Amino acid sequence: MRDVTYSMNVSLDGYIAGPDGGFDWSEPDEEVFRFWIDDLRTVGVHLLGRNLYETMLYWETAAEDPSLDAAQREWVDLWNPLPKVVFSTTLSDVRGRARLATGTVAEEIERLRAEPGEGEIAIGGATLAAEAAAAGLIDEYRVMVYPVLVGGGLPYFARDERRVDLDLVETRPFGSKFVLLRYRVRR
Repeated sequence: MRDVTYSMNVSLDGYIAGPDGGFDWSEPDEEVFRFWIDDLRTVGVHLLGRNLYETMLYWETAAEDPSLDAAQREWVDLWNPLPKVVFSTTLSDVRGRARLATGTVAEEIERLRAEPGEGEIAIGGATLAAEAAAAGLIDEYRVMVYPVLVGGGLPYFARDERRVDLDLVETRPFGSKFVLLRYRVRR
């Protein structure tokens, strides 16, 4: 069965976006960007909420930008052909290899797990992840901790989640000052 993973950059105080909705503090350096490129290779389909989908739309046409470096081109080559499922009540169409979700997060995950395919089912976005977590569908949390306190905003973890016991899979400090934490849900 395909694993469901939730991966995001997070401030040390637990937010993926600050009080104003900004996340300019979370731009990865070269080493962290390389990690996310390698991580993307393990993904078979990516689930996104509307906000993250709209943020990631940049990459749909980024290949035309002559200023992209080799790593950014590699990201484009992996991201653009990747199937994506977008959850939105306001969008009527999406671009590239994306499709609008036709069911709930739980229904989409069940459908994707039943279909033939390889690679993880990745979730991007705290709101979407909270729905999947409430249904007990997340298998692994991947947290890239940034050395910043933003003081509030959109939390990585929903504050009303039930207790979930986790097993530490990996800790990885990056020389650049970031730390990856990987936890598997104990079943």
